[in-house]
Amino acid sequence: MQRGGNRGGGKKKTPRDPVSMEEERRRMRYPKDGEVMGVVLGLMGGSRMKVACKDGKERMCRIPGKLRNRVWVREGDVVIVKPWEIEGEKKGDVIWRYWPVQARILKEEGHV
Repeated sequence: MQRGGNRGGGKKKTPRDPVSMEEERRRMRYPKDGEVMGVVLGLMGGSRMKVACKDGKERMCRIPGKLRNRVWVREGDVVIVKPWEIEGEKKGDVIWRYWPVQARILKEEGHV
């Protein structure tokens, strides 16, 4: 006997409502004190990556444990980096990744 219904057992996905560029600008996150914006240059494996930061430094960054499974980063993504207190010139943590629409807005405004 076969049962009807959704075989996947999950919730049905619904498409997100389109968001205007103005609304996206208003709700975008910008770097706070001690944080730097950067662009991912390359993935090194083990949730580590090379990031070219806006302050002119190239840092080896990692994704902290609480974000590791939630944030997927690729080369060319715009991210916010929090430099470490020790070895902050060379290392840091990726704490935010911008969506492609947000990255385009940042490039238009000259932040990246």
